[in-house]
Amino acid sequence: MENFLAPYRPQLLSIFRIMAGLLVLQFGTAKILGYPAVASFANVAVGQWPTWYAGVIELVFGALLVIGLFSRISAFILSGLMAFAYFIGHAPRGMFMPLVNGGTLAALFCFAFLYLAAAGPGPLSVDAIVRRKQ
Repeated sequence: MENFLAPYRPQLLSIFRIMAGLLVLQFGTAKILGYPAVASFANVAVGQWPTWYAGVIELVFGALLVIGLFSRISAFILSGLMAFAYFIGHAPRGMFMPLVNGGTLAALFCFAFLYLAAAGPGPLSVDAIVRRKQ
Protein backbone atom coordinates (compact mmCIF):
# COMPACT_ATOMS: atom_id res chain seq x y z
CA MET A 1 0.00 0.00 0.00
CA GLU A 2 2.86 2.42 0.72
CA ASN A 3 3.92 2.47 -2.95
CA PHE A 4 0.39 2.74 -4.34
CA LEU A 5 0.82 6.36 -5.49
CA ALA A 6 4.58 6.19 -6.07
CA PRO A 7 4.29 6.04 -9.88
CA TYR A 8 2.32 9.29 -9.79
CA ARG A 9 4.72 11.34 -7.63
CA PRO A 10 5.78 13.75 -10.40
CA GLN A 11 2.20 14.45 -11.45
CA LEU A 12 1.07 14.80 -7.82
CA LEU A 13 3.86 17.32 -7.24
CA SER A 14 2.47 19.37 -10.13
CA ILE A 15 -1.07 19.09 -8.76
CA PHE A 16 0.17 20.13 -5.31
CA ARG A 17 1.91 23.18 -6.83
CA ILE A 18 -1.18 24.13 -8.83
CA MET A 19 -3.51 23.81 -5.83
CA ALA A 20 -1.17 25.68 -3.48
CA GLY A 21 -0.90 28.43 -6.10
CA LEU A 22 -4.68 28.62 -6.54
CA LEU A 23 -5.25 28.72 -2.79
CA VAL A 24 -2.86 31.63 -2.26
CA LEU A 25 -4.03 33.34 -5.46
CA GLN A 26 -7.53 33.70 -4.00
CA PHE A 27 -6.10 35.83 -1.19
CA GLY A 28 -4.48 38.09 -3.76
CA THR A 29 -7.62 38.42 -5.85
CA ALA A 30 -9.70 39.17 -2.72
CA LYS A 31 -7.28 41.89 -1.55
CA ILE A 32 -6.49 43.51 -4.91
CA LEU A 33 -9.49 42.76 -7.15
CA GLY A 34 -12.18 42.48 -4.48
CA TYR A 35 -13.16 39.00 -5.62
CA PRO A 36 -14.27 36.96 -3.86
CA ALA A 37 -15.74 39.56 -1.53
CA VAL A 38 -14.31 38.97 1.95
CA ALA A 39 -15.25 41.30 4.78
CA SER A 40 -11.72 41.45 6.24
CA PHE A 41 -10.30 42.55 2.86
CA ALA A 42 -13.14 44.89 1.87
CA ASN A 43 -11.33 48.14 2.66
CA VAL A 44 -7.80 47.44 1.48
CA ALA A 45 -6.53 50.70 0.01
CA VAL A 46 -3.86 50.90 -2.69
CA GLY A 47 -0.49 51.06 -0.96
CA GLN A 48 -1.84 50.03 2.47
CA TRP A 49 0.98 48.38 4.40
CA PRO A 50 1.27 45.38 4.59
CA THR A 51 -2.06 44.05 3.30
CA TRP A 52 -2.05 45.58 -0.19
CA TYR A 53 1.59 44.64 -0.83
CA ALA A 54 0.97 41.09 0.38
CA GLY A 55 -2.02 40.94 -1.99
CA VAL A 56 0.11 42.00 -4.95
CA ILE A 57 2.71 39.34 -4.10
CA GLU A 58 0.01 36.68 -3.68
CA LEU A 59 -1.62 37.70 -6.95
CA VAL A 60 1.55 37.78 -9.07
CA PHE A 61 3.51 34.88 -7.62
CA GLY A 62 0.39 32.77 -7.01
CA ALA A 63 -0.47 33.06 -10.71
CA LEU A 64 3.11 32.21 -11.70
CA LEU A 65 3.00 29.18 -9.43
CA VAL A 66 -0.29 27.98 -10.92
CA ILE A 67 1.11 27.95 -14.46
CA GLY A 68 4.51 26.75 -13.28
CA LEU A 69 6.62 29.65 -14.54
CA PHE A 70 9.61 30.69 -12.39
CA SER A 71 8.20 28.19 -9.92
CA ARG A 72 11.11 27.83 -7.52
CA ILE A 73 11.67 31.56 -7.01
CA SER A 74 7.91 32.19 -6.82
CA ALA A 75 7.51 29.51 -4.16
CA PHE A 76 10.51 30.85 -2.24
CA ILE A 77 9.11 34.40 -2.24
CA LEU A 78 5.68 33.14 -1.18
CA SER A 79 7.28 31.09 1.59
CA GLY A 80 8.97 34.23 2.90
CA LEU A 81 5.71 36.18 2.64
CA MET A 82 3.90 33.54 4.69
CA ALA A 83 6.64 33.55 7.33
CA PHE A 84 6.35 37.34 7.46
CA ALA A 85 2.55 37.05 7.73
CA TYR A 86 2.89 34.62 10.62
CA PHE A 87 5.43 36.60 12.62
CA ILE A 88 3.98 40.07 11.94
CA GLY A 89 0.26 39.30 11.74
CA HIS A 90 -0.34 36.27 13.91
CA ALA A 91 2.38 35.73 16.53
CA PRO A 92 1.76 39.10 18.26
CA ARG A 93 -1.88 38.14 18.89
CA GLY A 94 -0.96 36.13 21.90
CA MET A 95 0.77 32.85 22.33
CA PHE A 96 3.27 31.67 19.76
CA MET A 97 0.99 28.70 19.03
CA PRO A 98 -0.64 28.86 15.56
CA LEU A 99 -3.88 27.30 16.80
CA VAL A 100 -4.26 30.06 19.37
CA ASN A 101 -3.15 33.05 17.25
CA GLY A 102 -4.90 32.11 13.99
CA GLY A 103 -1.66 31.50 12.09
CA THR A 104 -2.10 27.85 11.16
CA LEU A 105 -2.74 28.57 7.48
CA ALA A 106 0.20 30.99 7.21
CA ALA A 107 2.54 28.44 8.84
CA LEU A 108 1.32 25.61 6.61
CA PHE A 109 1.61 27.76 3.47
CA CYS A 110 5.13 28.79 4.52
CA PHE A 111 6.38 25.22 4.67
CA ALA A 112 4.39 24.06 1.62
CA PHE A 113 5.98 26.81 -0.47
CA LEU A 114 9.42 26.11 0.99
CA TYR A 115 9.00 22.48 -0.09
CA LEU A 116 7.97 23.55 -3.59
CA ALA A 117 10.99 25.86 -3.81
CA ALA A 118 13.19 22.83 -3.12
CA ALA A 119 11.24 20.17 -5.07
CA GLY A 120 10.49 22.21 -8.18
CA PRO A 121 7.34 22.49 -10.25
CA GLY A 122 6.88 18.93 -11.48
CA PRO A 123 6.32 17.86 -15.09
CA LEU A 124 3.06 19.76 -15.69
CA SER A 125 4.51 23.26 -15.81
CA VAL A 126 5.78 25.93 -18.16
CA ASP A 127 9.20 25.51 -16.54
CA ALA A 128 9.24 21.82 -17.54
CA ILE A 129 8.17 22.63 -21.12
CA VAL A 130 10.95 25.24 -21.45
CA ARG A 131 13.48 22.79 -19.99
CA ARG A 132 12.43 20.08 -22.49
CA LYS A 133 12.87 22.42 -25.48
CA GLN A 134 16.43 23.34 -24.52
